[in-house]
Amino acid sequence: MAIWEFEPLAQERIWGGRNLQERFGRVLPEGKKIGETWELVDRAEAQSVVRGGGESLHALWSSADRKKLFGLKVPDTSRFPILVKLLDAQEKLSLQVHPPAAKARELGGEPKTEMWFFLETQKGAEIYAGLKKGVGRKEFELALAKGRVAECFHRLPTEAGQAMFLPSGRVHAIGAGNVILEIQQNSDTTYRVHDWDRRDDTGKPRALHVKEALESIQWEDHEPALIQPRGERLLVCDHFRITRWWVAPGEVREVVPDAGSFRYLFVADGKVREEGSGEEWAKGSARFITADHGSVLLHGVEDSTVVQVEFS
Repeated sequence: MAIWEFEPLAQERIWGGRNLQERFGRVLPEGKKIGETWELVDRAEAQSVVRGGGESLHALWSSADRKKLFGLKVPDTSRFPILVKLLDAQEKLSLQVHPPAAKARELGGEPKTEMWFFLETQKGAEIYAGLKKGVGRKEFELALAKGRVAECFHRLPTEAGQAMFLPSGRVHAIGAGNVILEIQQNSDTTYRVHDWDRRDDTGKPRALHVKEALESIQWEDHEPALIQPRGERLLVCDHFRITRWWVAPGEVREVVPDAGSFRYLFVADGKVREEGSGEEWAKGSARFITADHGSVLLHGVEDSTVVQVEFS
């Protein structure tokens, strides 16, 4: 049994910035626009490693103790099936879609359902999610041809503490001024339909994937709403369960992993102290508590918000 802290992996992005270092304590390479840190990842091209010279997430997932460490709900997959990221959108991201499972198999990609939890937002921040009412494939393709496809997207203002569910097939984009905790399927397939005429470092337009995107969009997905929490619960889907809870100064929160699933905790705001080690987890801290660990007591040091991820 263990409480793991994994090393974040910084990802340079054309739309990124430095907020993940300045606001959430990540150590970023100098002089780079960092749009993402991959907090929990098991992919061939990127691998989480336990801080302090520990094992990789893939080695832990592949061990004989998989069910003991990750829980009895583990799916039969070759890699850990959830990917957790922090996103710092200093500029708008591309208008894009991730393919549903059946279409992903056909196109040679991976499905990707995800949830965004808004950690910080600037005044006027927004997202694009789903289609406006009355927009179908015909209207969408016509707008594409005219260079006005952004007008087909439903737009929602965002505030810290809100959340958005993005099932595979839902067109979307993150607007400028959002810092987001993203919990998603372990996938890196994205089909861009529009990228605001941006160019990469070599001066070339960024690649678009219009044909694949048109095949992947759910055309009946009109004007979705932000998640309406039910108490502490934010989301339960086929891939994960996400809750958000609070601890005030002097209060104690008991986190009890069970045989079914691990608990992954991210401190979205404030500071808590873990009783067993005496360690303080400040804003931006993330810990993975194995399924066999038993009770963990967290004491509120400041007014704190914690996002919890587990298997559904």
